Amino acid sequence: MKETIQTLNDSDASDYASEPAPPIQSRFLFVDVAALRAKQLRRGARPRLDEDVPPLPHKAERVAMEEVKRGLVSYEVLEPTPAPEGIEA
Repeated sequence: MKETIQTLNDSDASDYASEPAPPIQSRFLFVDVAALRAKQLRRGARPRLDEDVPPLPHKAERVAMEEVKRGLVSYEVLEPTPAPEGIEA
């Protein structure tokens, strides 16, 4: 079974910013969430880290990993949907 991970966009994050995300126990989930967040950062999303982080240049992947560690990235693990009848995976 394959799980789908979805991170929330910056526009959606304002609704969830008051409550930090639960800590991630799985390394694989951590990597997936950080990779999706790094992709958002490379596409122009603003970093959510405070001023305690030195100014750029930082790689998007490092910034994303730090944001996930601090619980600043909201994520949702979506349940897999069954394939329609007659279609094989």
